[in-house]
Amino acid sequence: QVQLVEYGGGLVQAGGSLRLSCTASGNIFSINAMGWYRQAPGKERELVAIIGFDGSTTYGDSVKGRFTASRGNAKNTVYLQMNSLKPEDTAVYYCNAKQALTMNNFWGQGTQVTVSS
Repeated sequence: QVQLVEYGGGLVQAGGSLRLSCTASGNIFSINAMGWYRQAPGKERELVAIIGFDGSTTYGDSVKGRFTASRGNAKNTVYLQMNSLKPEDTAVYYCNAKQALTMNNFWGQGTQVTVSS
């Protein structure tokens, strides 16, 4: 099993910035990708950014050029730097870890990001 704990989030004005972090514990050696998804009220959960441990990073179309995902030196931590935030970025942001052999997905508890106009 893998446990994920997120930090960050909160309320920010449009055009502002926030940084999220997520730390994995447990069977972290089985993970081959970590990243972020988000879910706004009444909408499906969508990809924000995923970092493959092969070095690749995939971003959702709506955040390209504004958000940057990265891994920490400890490798079991990922960050999401969110710049030029828009009201439509308001959502619960979930940390995600993907397990290579079992194809399991693990999720954090979610952290609320609210962008006011």
